[in-house]
Amino acid sequence: MARILSILVGLFFTVALAWSFGKGAYTQITEPPAATAEHEFHLHPKEVHFASDGAFGKFDRQQLQRGFQVYKEVCSACHSLSHVAFRDLAQLGYSEAEVKAIAAGFTVPGTDPNTGEANTRPGTPTDYFPKPFANDIAARAANNNAVPPDLSLMAKARHDGPAYIYSLLTGFTEQPAELLKEFPEAKTPSGLHYNPYFANLNLAMAPPLAADGQVTYGDGTKSTVDQMAKDVSAFLIWTAEPKLEKRKQTGWTVLGFLLFATILGYMSYRNIWAGTKH
Repeated sequence: MARILSILVGLFFTVALAWSFGKGAYTQITEPPAATAEHEFHLHPKEVHFASDGAFGKFDRQQLQRGFQVYKEVCSACHSLSHVAFRDLAQLGYSEAEVKAIAAGFTVPGTDPNTGEANTRPGTPTDYFPKPFANDIAARAANNNAVPPDLSLMAKARHDGPAYIYSLLTGFTEQPAELLKEFPEAKTPSGLHYNPYFANLNLAMAPPLAADGQVTYGDGTKSTVDQMAKDVSAFLIWTAEPKLEKRKQTGWTVLGFLLFATILGYMSYRNIWAGTKH
């Protein structure tokens, strides 16, 4: 009896699932959803390549330092990097003295050792990058009611993260006439900025990289908007996965071991068990 009941229950759910799927497919065919501005004009990220791409990719330390400079001089005014400590910058090729100097250039929350009251102090290498705003209310007040996201893991948190970041930074433009003609209600509201690489086309962030030469690189690289966008995107690849190079090296070592173990196992089989009859 229990077996018959379980079969009937399973059959019921199978029929219900098939009916739901069929109804959904029929509705999609006969009543397709209305076109939206986001669907018609949203663009996929541009194609861009970084030194760390691929199975053998490695970080370009010089580019990472340029990207950190862009973050420090442009992005840090609004965006936090809360998962990165100043001492981690040594991985980019900075000396101990340089790391200390960079940390000291930031103000971090502290505590008065005499009174126990909260205060601020210069950063030290063991500190993490501080938040640019005291709280979300202050962040919203300064950014058209939007809270700028933390950038530590942004390259992993978004689909095609590095390409998305690069495309977003270089994608600010005027709304196309076709969009306004087809979807007049989608006109960018006051205070927002049109960017076809953003999900809903409009975002509160103004173009952070507004002109060539906004940052002066110490290595002499020409700081075009395109170059600055690539450099900070590469830097954010590192912040999201600082052990990327070691992971790849470990992966190749493991693959080599597995290949060796496979060959050794096969040779053992041929020499020991191949003649064994079952």
